[in-house]
Amino acid sequence: MRVRIVVADQSEARFYDVERHDGELKLAGQVSDPSAHLHDRDLKSDRPGRKFDRAPIQAGRRGATAHHGVGSDRKPRKHEAVLFAHRVAEEVASARRADGFDRLVLMAPPAFLGMLRKALPAALHRAIAAEIAKDLVHEPPGTVRTYLPAEAFGVAIGPWPR
Repeated sequence: MRVRIVVADQSEARFYDVERHDGELKLAGQVSDPSAHLHDRDLKSDRPGRKFDRAPIQAGRRGATAHHGVGSDRKPRKHEAVLFAHRVAEEVASARRADGFDRLVLMAPPAFLGMLRKALPAALHRAIAAEIAKDLVHEPPGTVRTYLPAEAFGVAIGPWPR
């Protein structure tokens, strides 16, 4: 049984293959997104719109004004992260079509794990054996392997069912 492990964050993803729970992780590929390291101001040059509030005219003052930015919660960096999650999901889907794997393990920080889960096609959701909400993309393969649950390989640990 071959397990594909996706270790990702908002800027890079590594793909590992492993045959057994105690087996060695083999790097199957990696992708990165250089724009993930940019600031919001580098991704979008426009300032948010401005809104002016007028105060009623009082004696001695000529209509004081207050102005503030009008923005939304749509941040350019978050949008880039969603696009990268779709790119990672496409890489996983094409790997499944090309050489196939039996199970899938996702390892990513909680926010990016949610984005990745939404980006994966429904057919791959059935292949997910485990999800680990940790940022392990910069860790060596030996450390990544310690976070692999045995259940992802069909190995029962302790009394069944868990």
